[in-house]
Amino acid sequence: MFEHNEKEMEKLMQRNSEFRSLYQRHRELDSKVRDAELGVLPMDDVTLLNMKKEKLHAKDKLTQLWESRASLA
Repeated sequence: MFEHNEKEMEKLMQRNSEFRSLYQRHRELDSKVRDAELGVLPMDDVTLLNMKKEKLHAKDKLTQLWESRASLA
């Protein structure tokens, strides 16, 4: 998601525990959603939909934190 600027992302992850935990959660959800869509991870539709919503919420919050990173220094 933010890999295009790895140095800035690493700095933010070191400085901001919320960003770090949200980033890790987003990656975890991304992997599970992908596996579920491929049929590797059995999951009912409601659970998959909830995971997608949580992933999107995490991405939105990560984007907010990313955009305000200058003020977090």
